[in-house]
Amino acid sequence: MPANINAEAQSTVSAEEYYVLMTEVRDLKNTVAALRSAFEQEKIDKEKTVQAAHAAAGSEIAQLKATAAALRDTLEQARIDRDKSVQDAVVATNHEIVQLRATAAALRETLELERADKARSVQAALRDAADEIQQLKSTVAALRDAVESKRDGR
Repeated sequence: MPANINAEAQSTVSAEEYYVLMTEVRDLKNTVAALRSAFEQEKIDKEKTVQAAHAAAGSEIAQLKATAAALRDTLEQARIDRDKSVQDAVVATNHEIVQLRATAAALRETLELERADKARSVQAALRDAADEIQQLKSTVAALRDAVESKRDGR
């Protein structure tokens, strides 16, 4: 009879260990799902940020176009009023156009740098998630091996 009690205790312990391992596997799956969800939300947030940057850049371009149009109107009025004022206005307008182009180029460069930075951030997040998933898979495999070892009586 003591042999049967010992065998029953071992199967109960194995079942408990199996339950603990399965709980850990479930928890790991839940963690992976949560990480995926967080990654997707981060991706959505980054896309929203990029879209907001595009919208801001578009608004600023429209403002710059409106400014350039206003400068052209002012130039036309100055031509009607006096020729000398026109020449001064042309020089000033050309200088401002150069500045606006430089500003637009700087904005484009900043936007490209931000895009590259966001792309690097996304890649880093992907790498981190992939590394964590691989670690979780390794842990799950090790736990399975341990369960199999316990089950086989090793």
